[in-house]
Amino acid sequence: MSFYDAVVPAYLQMLNSLTGLLTKAEAHCAAKKIDPGVLLGSRLFPDMLPLSKQVQLVSDFAAKGCARLTHSEVPTTADTETSFAELKQRLAKTIDYVKSFKPEQFEGADVKDVTFPAGPDKSITMKGQQFLSAFSLPNFYFHATTAHGILRHNGVEIGKRDFLGAN
Repeated sequence: MSFYDAVVPAYLQMLNSLTGLLTKAEAHCAAKKIDPGVLLGSRLFPDMLPLSKQVQLVSDFAAKGCARLTHSEVPTTADTETSFAELKQRLAKTIDYVKSFKPEQFEGADVKDVTFPAGPDKSITMKGQQFLSAFSLPNFYFHATTAHGILRHNGVEIGKRDFLGAN
């Protein structure tokens, strides 16, 4: 398996499934007459980030992960989304961005150094394989899973198949 095949399809699967989850959440709000802002601001626990931020972070970890692994310019996106439509638009832009990468851009990326910020005045450097498996993908999946958990906890009828994008 190429390094590209270990990276890009994993990001795309979850970005697409999260788009589907948001579509179901939006329909749930309409059917139950719930203000979408309430669901978008929901958290699993008071000290955790709300649903909208979880989605933004999923988007960021996918885009920045690809950029850092290929030594491309790391994109920045303002976290201004306040609706399901805006979050789905952000995911669509991230999907397009991730799809723009070509397999040859990932050649040798598993053994190249990847340096990324770890706080305001600190950075960490890892080899690409370690960056992907110990930082980028775990954070990506954590925020995708948390978004799913917030939606499920709030009564949106979704399950594992929805999380995997199989529905």
